[in-house]
Amino acid sequence: MLGNIKVNKLLVAVMVIGLLAALVINYQRHMVEQANRQVEFAMEYEDVADLAQQEGIEISALLTKFKTAGITSLTVYETTLERLQKTGKITVLTGSELLLQQRSGQLQDEFWRNAIITGKIKAEDVVVTAPAGLAFTELRQDLLLRLGRDRVTILRSGQQPVLAVKADWDKLKKWNLGLPTDIMRFIAEQGFMVIPRPSNYTKVAPEQIQAVFDRMKTVSNISAVIFAGQEVLGYPNRLSAVAAGLSQRQLTLGMIESPVQLQFMKQDGLLELAALNNYRSARIYVIPKDEQLKLTLAQAVHRWPITDDERNIRINLLRPFQKPDRGKDLIETNLAYISQVKQGVEARGLTVGKASIFAAYFPKPWLLAIIVVGATAAGWLYLLFLFPRKSRHALILFIISAIVLAIPVLLGRGMMVRQAAAMVSAVLFPVLAMTWQLDRWRKLRPYPKFRLDKVIIIAASWLAATAAVAMVGGLYTGALLSDVRFLLEMEIYRGVKLTFIAPILLITLVYLTRYDLLPSHNNTSPGLYRQICAILDYPAYIKTLLVFGIGAIAAWIFVGRSGHTAGVPVPALEIKMRAFLEEIMYARPREKEFLIGHPGFFLALMAAYRGWPRVLHYILVVAAVIGQGSLAQTFAHLRTPVVMSIIRGVDGLAVGIIFGIAAVIGAHILSSLSHLLGRESSQR
Repeated sequence: MLGNIKVNKLLVAVMVIGLLAALVINYQRHMVEQANRQVEFAMEYEDVADLAQQEGIEISALLTKFKTAGITSLTVYETTLERLQKTGKITVLTGSELLLQQRSGQLQDEFWRNAIITGKIKAEDVVVTAPAGLAFTELRQDLLLRLGRDRVTILRSGQQPVLAVKADWDKLKKWNLGLPTDIMRFIAEQGFMVIPRPSNYTKVAPEQIQAVFDRMKTVSNISAVIFAGQEVLGYPNRLSAVAAGLSQRQLTLGMIESPVQLQFMKQDGLLELAALNNYRSARIYVIPKDEQLKLTLAQAVHRWPITDDERNIRINLLRPFQKPDRGKDLIETNLAYISQVKQGVEARGLTVGKASIFAAYFPKPWLLAIIVVGATAAGWLYLLFLFPRKSRHALILFIISAIVLAIPVLLGRGMMVRQAAAMVSAVLFPVLAMTWQLDRWRKLRPYPKFRLDKVIIIAASWLAATAAVAMVGGLYTGALLSDVRFLLEMEIYRGVKLTFIAPILLITLVYLTRYDLLPSHNNTSPGLYRQICAILDYPAYIKTLLVFGIGAIAAWIFVGRSGHTAGVPVPALEIKMRAFLEEIMYARPREKEFLIGHPGFFLALMAAYRGWPRVLHYILVVAAVIGQGSLAQTFAHLRTPVVMSIIRGVDGLAVGIIFGIAAVIGAHILSSLSHLLGRESSQR
């Protein structure tokens, strides 16, 4: 037994050394995050142009208003034949229309008549004409790049050039052609940064990629590039050429966050290109159109500052509101929207300007290896807590496993090892923290007439100590996954659901080694194996099935609410509570902590003092470990700044203590009333 204690102390010492390494990495990560605090405010140029046309105001005048309100950049999509025709820059006719006019005698121009008679224009052709100039020159280049010389014929040059295109008009009119230089220059002249949105080519070739960057060279104030469509430019075989073009001009790659707030909108080649661009990337958020229609102005404004601060969003792509707010016209509504979002973002300590980017940060492998060894020590410590008599060769096995796991990390690889160690840390440290408390509670003698204030003080102090140990697991997790890929969410923490479930299972095993769960047993625990067998042999009464049914529903809600693909709806009251906490606290604490876990801890300690039924005590212990697991799992959200994760845990602890005190007082009142009513009943 003495040897077992020495091994345990050695494992704890290794875990402390791992914590020191984790603190170093988390500090380095914090400095990287602090250097990335500038947010770019962008809108689509087409949206602004449509709003100007709708409200009958000059586009330049509206742009001036938007710039004053806070917009820094405008995105520009590639042009289309339909858009060029709508703006009057070109005239498009189908070959069938010209043939009909020629046959009906309406076609008087000799050039057109000769082109039809000689067969240069066929019924299936699309004919494009416009005054000679930049727009037509770029259109011709774009059509040649998209379709090839076999499908684009120059029928006439000079002041009124004409092109014949072999394509279906209904499809051709919506095709992306190329970036419009005149619009990009106009935007830059108005004092905005430009964010081009080029698309990929079918069987993309080097000259097509070069044409895109040549077009961008003519504009001086480009801040970032956001690729449009299902693929980035250059996918699948020319990504290195695109990366070279981005790198040459030091352009930021914009990556639009997925609507489920997990990684990005699906775009083939995006993550590969980000890596090739040395991670010079910015995360972008845009409220989906259908969702924005349901939001009030105040609700939309409230969302942006929190989104930018908590999820490292560095380009806000704002859509204009399509309905005026009460007492305002449409332009005033959108000006208020932009200016209020800007004020909210700046109130969070962020600045507005060109989007800042993360440095290409990767922790030192030897620091990561130390943390991996610390996580390995946590695993062996749990096993020794579970099987204290099986410690004979634990130290040797720990050393062997630590070396095996540390070697690939030291060699600069071992991503799977880092992921596994991060998950082990997020799961085991909360369980170890609660195991420590269970061993302390076992020394308490049940005393029904206890002092309420004493229990509250003890519960608060012991909960703080437990949370500190659980947070060590969070710091381990945050450090192990702290590199630029995780900060940008190109890589994500795996095993979110398991992180919520595993602590419950592991603390159950610990509980069964320390307490006799079923009332039929004596006060001495009969052992883990025998208890499990006894539980499995327990008769299936209706009340037992009812309890299991309630537990299954609770588990469904608990697991379903985790992650980013939850199908369990959030009640309106909870949404309001979240909004309230976001208003009064820097980092909104998680409900699993202050509503379930921390009050459960208070009540579990009270149950130990009062000698409540063992099953109830077990349920409260499970609730308590849920809170500790949630605290540690907070650090698995690597896109959230590490300091914010720490503050969120502290905020959750503070609010949880308040709820815990209320829970203990409420339980005491109910217990007193029950005792009083029971005594009156017995006297009758």
